[in-house]
Amino acid sequence: MKILVIGSGGREHALAWKLRQSPRVSQVFCAPGNAGIAGVATCVPIPASDHRALSTFARSEGIGLTVVGPDDALAGGVVDHFEEEGLRIFGPRQAAARLESSKSFAKDFMFRHGIPTADSRTFETSAAARAHCAKANYPLVVKADGLALGKGVVIATRYSEAEQAIREIMEERRFGEAGSRVVVEEFLQGEECSIHALVDGDSYLLFPAAQDHKRIHDGDQGPNTGGMGTFSPPSKLLSQEIEERIRTEVLERFLAGLRADGIDFRGMLFPGLMITASGPKVLEFNCRFGDPETQVLLTRLESDLLELLEATAERRLSKASAQWSPLSSVCVVLASAGYPGSPATGFPISGLNSVPTDTLVFHAGTRMENGSPHTSGGRVLGVTALGDTLEVARRNAYGAVALIQFEGRQFRTDIAAKGL
Repeated sequence: MKILVIGSGGREHALAWKLRQSPRVSQVFCAPGNAGIAGVATCVPIPASDHRALSTFARSEGIGLTVVGPDDALAGGVVDHFEEEGLRIFGPRQAAARLESSKSFAKDFMFRHGIPTADSRTFETSAAARAHCAKANYPLVVKADGLALGKGVVIATRYSEAEQAIREIMEERRFGEAGSRVVVEEFLQGEECSIHALVDGDSYLLFPAAQDHKRIHDGDQGPNTGGMGTFSPPSKLLSQEIEERIRTEVLERFLAGLRADGIDFRGMLFPGLMITASGPKVLEFNCRFGDPETQVLLTRLESDLLELLEATAERRLSKASAQWSPLSSVCVVLASAGYPGSPATGFPISGLNSVPTDTLVFHAGTRMENGSPHTSGGRVLGVTALGDTLEVARRNAYGAVALIQFEGRQFRTDIAAKGL
């Protein structure tokens, strides 16, 4: 079978790498791909937003399954388009993807169906948002309602910070149309955790947990990013009791909510959670594989990913199972100078050939220039390593990080430290 992966980041590199291992896969294509993905798949210069060109390619090439990586492609209706063309594709349709593309829609869904989450209010004007924040308790969280590459969230410790966030999001439109509304919610205390579960509308298959590091600097300081590194499993964070509550209070209520609202959701559900003193609470829903969570999860997955994706798309997930390696996995993101603001790009990357063969380097913001990889985005590489223990995996990952160089390189030095 031929596979098409849509996207160009580290998540898509990990998906293409894992799908290529399936004995049923003859060839993997990626549109548009990047310099690293070209090592495991044939890159096709079609943007993820050009649904018609993608479906035309899929039909002409005889693609057996298309796998969607980025959230904006799902929000734009690429799954609807492919299915209307009679093509097989993995991911939720546009109406279901609203659970990620609109935080207010997701909040309403959670409130209606009893899924634990932070109290919040949605505002359509900056004046109303400011008035609310002027009399609110701090800290609080201000979020752009729409998709903002993981960056449209501000934790405000006082009114001036909330006011600035509202101005940047709603008036200056720092995140474009994603800022047409804002969600202002209570600040939750606890430890963040990422879970992934394949959902076919009737059943779910829970993946092992992972823990992301959203802030740009060590010690969870600085602005939010798309994610600066992950580790799995976060065994000190998730007890058996907490996992059971995630199943009953989040996943089972999510399925019941889908049925009650008539939402056809077939794809990956990736809720960001805060493990609070009173239990798990959902920070947000994502409707696709996480980045960089995918990198650590797929390096631990021992089952055939293609079989799991097909079972999800064909509503037979209740009969599926997955095997996982007992090893720990750590991913450290190397980012460009200036990220998460305006990254400096176009610099050659050296040292990739020196990385041990048992450590994986998933490319995100890279392109080939004069026969060598160069930086082309904010998050550049995800250096991912396994180990018998979390400490060994972490040491292996940072050992490889030390071998890779490019101008302005920045990374956190404390990825997975909280798990030790």
